[in-house]
Amino acid sequence: MKRLLQGFLLVLLTAGLVAGLTACGPAKKSVYPPTVSIQQLSVLPSGQWQLTVRIQNNSYGEMDFKSLDGQLQIAELVPIRLHAVFKRDIPALTGDVVQLDVLPTTAMVQALQTIAGKGSSGTLAYRVSGSTSAKPEQEDKPRDFDFNGNDWISPVPGIANTYR
Repeated sequence: MKRLLQGFLLVLLTAGLVAGLTACGPAKKSVYPPTVSIQQLSVLPSGQWQLTVRIQNNSYGEMDFKSLDGQLQIAELVPIRLHAVFKRDIPALTGDVVQLDVLPTTAMVQALQTIAGKGSSGTLAYRVSGSTSAKPEQEDKPRDFDFNGNDWISPVPGIANTYR
Protein backbone atom coordinates (compact mmCIF):
# COMPACT_ATOMS: atom_id res chain seq x y z
CA MET A 1 0.00 0.00 0.00
CA LYS A 2 2.88 2.34 0.86
CA ARG A 3 4.45 1.77 -2.57
CA LEU A 4 1.14 2.57 -4.29
CA LEU A 5 0.85 5.82 -2.32
CA GLN A 6 4.44 6.78 -3.21
CA GLY A 7 3.76 6.09 -6.93
CA PHE A 8 0.62 8.18 -6.79
CA LEU A 9 2.48 11.08 -5.14
CA LEU A 10 5.25 10.85 -7.76
CA VAL A 11 2.72 11.02 -10.60
CA LEU A 12 0.94 13.92 -8.92
CA LEU A 13 4.23 15.80 -8.41
CA THR A 14 5.29 15.20 -12.01
CA ALA A 15 1.93 16.45 -13.31
CA GLY A 16 2.24 19.56 -11.14
CA LEU A 17 5.73 20.28 -12.47
CA VAL A 18 4.61 19.86 -16.09
CA ALA A 19 1.62 22.17 -15.52
CA GLY A 20 3.88 24.73 -13.83
CA LEU A 21 6.39 24.71 -16.70
CA THR A 22 3.62 25.04 -19.26
CA ALA A 23 2.37 28.17 -17.53
CA CYS A 24 5.86 29.73 -17.80
CA GLY A 25 5.48 30.41 -21.55
CA PRO A 26 5.00 33.99 -22.75
CA ALA A 27 1.54 35.39 -22.14
CA LYS A 28 -0.42 35.92 -25.32
CA LYS A 29 -1.83 39.43 -25.58
CA SER A 30 -5.43 39.84 -26.71
CA VAL A 31 -5.91 41.22 -30.23
CA TYR A 32 -9.05 43.20 -31.15
CA PRO A 33 -10.07 44.99 -34.36
CA PRO A 34 -9.13 48.69 -34.52
CA THR A 35 -11.59 51.57 -34.62
CA VAL A 36 -11.32 53.98 -37.56
CA SER A 37 -12.85 57.48 -37.56
CA ILE A 38 -12.44 60.89 -39.17
CA GLN A 39 -10.63 63.21 -36.81
CA GLN A 40 -10.72 66.16 -39.22
CA LEU A 41 -11.88 66.99 -42.73
CA SER A 42 -10.34 69.99 -44.52
CA VAL A 43 -11.51 71.32 -47.86
CA LEU A 44 -8.44 72.13 -49.95
CA PRO A 45 -8.35 75.02 -52.50
CA SER A 46 -8.38 72.41 -55.29
CA GLY A 47 -11.74 71.08 -54.05
CA GLN A 48 -10.23 67.87 -52.73
CA TRP A 49 -10.83 66.85 -49.15
CA GLN A 50 -7.93 66.12 -46.86
CA LEU A 51 -9.02 63.60 -44.24
CA THR A 52 -7.17 63.08 -41.01
CA VAL A 53 -8.16 59.50 -40.22
CA ARG A 54 -7.64 58.21 -36.68
CA ILE A 55 -6.78 54.54 -36.20
CA GLN A 56 -7.39 53.40 -32.62
CA ASN A 57 -5.54 50.22 -31.62
CA ASN A 58 -7.94 48.40 -29.29
CA SER A 59 -5.54 45.51 -28.66
CA TYR A 60 -3.45 44.80 -25.56
CA GLY A 61 -0.26 44.69 -27.64
CA GLU A 62 1.41 46.91 -30.23
CA MET A 63 0.25 46.56 -33.82
CA ASP A 64 2.13 47.55 -36.98
CA PHE A 65 -0.42 49.03 -39.38
CA LYS A 66 0.40 48.84 -43.09
CA SER A 67 -2.62 49.98 -45.11
CA LEU A 68 -6.25 50.97 -45.14
CA ASP A 69 -8.81 50.17 -47.80
CA GLY A 70 -12.43 51.15 -47.42
CA GLN A 71 -15.07 53.71 -48.18
CA LEU A 72 -16.48 56.96 -46.84
CA GLN A 73 -20.18 57.66 -47.04
CA ILE A 74 -21.55 61.11 -46.22
CA ALA A 75 -25.23 61.11 -45.15
CA GLU A 76 -26.98 58.61 -47.43
CA LEU A 77 -24.98 59.58 -50.52
CA VAL A 78 -22.93 57.34 -52.79
CA PRO A 79 -19.70 56.38 -50.97
CA ILE A 80 -16.18 57.15 -52.18
CA ARG A 81 -13.10 54.96 -51.84
CA LEU A 82 -10.53 55.40 -49.09
CA HIS A 83 -7.11 53.89 -49.73
CA ALA A 84 -3.68 54.48 -48.22
CA VAL A 85 -0.44 52.58 -47.73
CA PHE A 86 1.62 53.68 -44.72
CA LYS A 87 3.60 52.40 -41.75
CA ARG A 88 2.35 53.15 -38.25
CA ASP A 89 3.46 51.27 -35.15
CA ILE A 90 0.63 51.98 -32.73
CA PRO A 91 1.14 50.96 -29.08
CA ALA A 92 -1.51 49.06 -27.13
CA LEU A 93 -4.77 50.90 -26.47
CA THR A 94 -3.67 54.11 -28.22
CA GLY A 95 -4.25 55.72 -31.59
CA ASP A 96 -2.47 57.55 -34.38
CA VAL A 97 -3.53 59.39 -37.52
CA VAL A 98 -2.91 59.14 -41.26
CA GLN A 99 -3.85 61.71 -43.87
CA LEU A 100 -5.70 60.86 -47.06
CA ASP A 101 -6.68 63.15 -49.92
CA VAL A 102 -9.97 62.20 -51.58
CA LEU A 103 -12.05 63.69 -54.38
CA PRO A 104 -15.65 64.08 -53.16
CA THR A 105 -18.70 63.78 -55.37
CA THR A 106 -20.71 66.89 -56.25
CA ALA A 107 -23.50 65.76 -53.91
CA MET A 108 -20.99 65.43 -51.04
CA VAL A 109 -19.68 68.94 -51.66
CA GLN A 110 -23.24 70.31 -51.62
CA ALA A 111 -24.05 68.47 -48.37
CA LEU A 112 -20.95 69.94 -46.71
CA GLN A 113 -21.78 73.45 -47.98
CA THR A 114 -25.27 73.13 -46.50
CA ILE A 115 -23.88 72.84 -42.95
CA ALA A 116 -20.89 75.19 -43.44
CA GLY A 117 -22.73 78.34 -42.38
CA LYS A 118 -24.40 76.78 -39.35
CA GLY A 119 -21.29 76.69 -37.20
CA SER A 120 -20.97 73.91 -34.66
CA SER A 121 -24.75 73.38 -34.68
CA GLY A 122 -24.57 72.05 -38.25
CA THR A 123 -23.88 68.33 -38.37
CA LEU A 124 -23.47 65.79 -41.11
CA ALA A 125 -23.49 62.03 -40.56
CA TYR A 126 -20.73 59.91 -42.02
CA ARG A 127 -19.81 56.26 -42.13
CA VAL A 128 -16.42 54.66 -42.71
CA SER A 129 -16.08 50.96 -43.44
CA GLY A 130 -13.51 48.61 -44.87
CA SER A 131 -10.39 46.86 -43.63
CA THR A 132 -6.92 47.72 -42.44
CA SER A 133 -3.86 45.50 -42.63
CA ALA A 134 -1.86 45.17 -39.42
CA LYS A 135 0.60 42.83 -37.74
CA PRO A 136 0.02 42.18 -34.04
CA GLU A 137 3.32 42.18 -32.11
CA GLN A 138 3.27 38.46 -31.28
CA GLU A 139 2.43 37.30 -34.82
CA ASP A 140 4.65 36.77 -37.84
CA LYS A 141 2.36 37.97 -40.63
CA PRO A 142 -0.02 40.90 -41.03
CA ARG A 143 -3.72 40.21 -41.28
CA ASP A 144 -6.79 42.20 -42.26
CA PHE A 145 -9.08 43.70 -39.64
CA ASP A 146 -12.51 44.96 -40.63
CA PHE A 147 -13.77 48.30 -39.37
CA ASN A 148 -17.17 49.93 -39.50
CA GLY A 149 -17.96 53.21 -37.79
CA ASN A 150 -20.61 55.92 -37.78
CA ASP A 151 -20.22 59.43 -36.44
CA TRP A 152 -20.89 63.11 -37.17
CA ILE A 153 -18.81 66.02 -38.44
CA SER A 154 -19.56 69.69 -37.98
CA PRO A 155 -17.82 72.96 -38.92
CA VAL A 156 -15.02 74.15 -36.65
CA PRO A 157 -15.87 77.68 -35.47
CA GLY A 158 -13.29 80.21 -36.60
CA ILE A 159 -11.46 77.86 -38.97
CA ALA A 160 -12.85 78.05 -42.50
CA ASN A 161 -13.27 74.86 -44.53
CA THR A 162 -12.50 72.63 -41.55
CA TYR A 163 -14.83 70.05 -39.98
CA ARG A 164 -14.48 67.76 -36.98
